[in-house]
Amino acid sequence: MTTREDAISRIHDERADWQALLNEVGEDHMEQPGPMGNWTFKDLAGHLLGWRNRTLDLIEAGPDGSPPPPWPSNLTTDDEINQWIYDQHRDRPIADILADLDRSYDRLVRAIEAMPEDDLVTPGRFQWMEGAALIDLDYDSHLRSEHEPAIRAWLASMPQ
Repeated sequence: MTTREDAISRIHDERADWQALLNEVGEDHMEQPGPMGNWTFKDLAGHLLGWRNRTLDLIEAGPDGSPPPPWPSNLTTDDEINQWIYDQHRDRPIADILADLDRSYDRLVRAIEAMPEDDLVTPGRFQWMEGAALIDLDYDSHLRSEHEPAIRAWLASMPQ
């Protein structure tokens, strides 16, 4: 069984992986289109931040809480939500977006540290976890499964 300390260690590892990816992309490439079609890496970072904040809101609300989404309630499809997130971040400096993403790891650790053990380890305790225990949450799965392959392909296509 995963412990609270294991979960926090995994969060630190995910943060280190994110920092390594940032280093691979490099500051010079963060505002170039390509990693996701016309989106820049900055746009993708804003996208990840928008969805991460939703996850954090759900965690911080606790198992019985149901926070409203951080986007307008009339948005019902992922495409609509993604466009709204894009619009919220497109004019923000990349440094601000990356700082917010970095702070999100701290926010997650604080939430995990403050949570009662039963809420953390009981499968199905958080309805949105679809029967899994919160302690088993793969915090960066959205990045790894949906976006990192495209980022890596984009990086590989750049002239050396």
